[in-house]
Amino acid sequence: MSVGIFGMESTGSRVFSGGIWEERYGYARAVVAGDRVIVSGCTATVGGEVRHLGDAYKQSLTAIDIALEAVTTGGLTCEDVVMVRYYVVEQRHFDLVGQAIGEVFGKVRPACTGVRVAGLVDPRMLVEIEIEAVRA
Repeated sequence: MSVGIFGMESTGSRVFSGGIWEERYGYARAVVAGDRVIVSGCTATVGGEVRHLGDAYKQSLTAIDIALEAVTTGGLTCEDVVMVRYYVVEQRHFDLVGQAIGEVFGKVRPACTGVRVAGLVDPRMLVEIEIEAVRA
């Protein structure tokens, strides 16, 4: 999956992806605050459907692509990412999510926090990822 396929749009200080949860729960995919882009939690939901069922690694890559599209739409790049937070439902998924994060951000080396949670909004979702970027 590559950044740019999700159809993000910016309305000044807000970035919207058109995702079903944004409208239903009243939030933006990302907020641009000065030199920062703060991206809401992203899952592997594309076009209203959860992708890569049962595969935490591929779900992570999809969620990261969605988050990075929001960063780009907000005017920054992958190299500007300073924080990654991820939430997994199962302990065994930490390494798979970490592998995906390392592949994407290995040269950037942002701060990172991983947390195990009881569940996400859809039980087919295995991981949710948030990122923050700051203009250097």
